[in-house]
Amino acid sequence: MHFEAFSFGSIRIDGKTYEHDVVIDRGHIVKRKKKPSKKFRAAFGHTPLSIEEDIPWKCRRLVIGTGTGAMAVMEEVKREAHRRKIRLAILVNVSGCSTPRTLLLTSITSTCKFSASFSLP
Repeated sequence: MHFEAFSFGSIRIDGKTYEHDVVIDRGHIVKRKKKPSKKFRAAFGHTPLSIEEDIPWKCRRLVIGTGTGAMAVMEEVKREAHRRKIRLAILVNVSGCSTPRTLLLTSITSTCKFSASFSLP
């Protein structure tokens, strides 16, 4: 997959522009269904990533992009990744450009990427 054209509120992946949060699971891109996490919004200021979302756990490494850092990743998600022996990488976009709070869940053999805005190293 080729990530390009990062800007606030949108990301282009393989030539297609997405203007909503996305989840990439083993090469398939779908819209993030964050409704289960909305009940935690008041506590975080933004809708966090909670264990109640449909997180693609079939991977060895889970990459979560948090944009400028505003999207919180709840402790339950971190604990579940540890319990499943999944390497967790929470990345803040350090380049200053912002992409949507996209959940990029891919793995190395299926690296999970759950992304908000971020730049891949």
